[in-house]
Amino acid sequence: MPWELKPDRPIYTQLIEQIELMIFSGVYSLGSKLPSVRDMAQEAAVNPNTMQRALAKLEEDGLIITHRTSGRTITEDANMIEEAKTKMAERQILDFLEKMQLMGFKQKEILAIINDIAKGMKE
Repeated sequence: MPWELKPDRPIYTQLIEQIELMIFSGVYSLGSKLPSVRDMAQEAAVNPNTMQRALAKLEEDGLIITHRTSGRTITEDANMIEEAKTKMAERQILDFLEKMQLMGFKQKEILAIINDIAKGMKE
């Protein structure tokens, strides 16, 4: 999964979101060991301090566990992962709905658009 960082938002918040996506999608599975901060920073083409800040936030949120002598791993708590995944989805949906309302769409119109798009999606 390539790192996609945009200049319009703080880099560390984008790193947090992308690492969360890697966890939620299974790129980093439950209990798996993460690469070193330096390796992750080099791969993402960011300063190691910025990557460290993102990882510290993910640790604070409980998604990552730091082991003093053996680096970092993803939590093995599947419920915690599922809760974080749901929160991210809710944030994305709220952002989307706010933008749609700013464009002048009403609830029924938004739902109709979503239904039309969903019909074309694969299950």
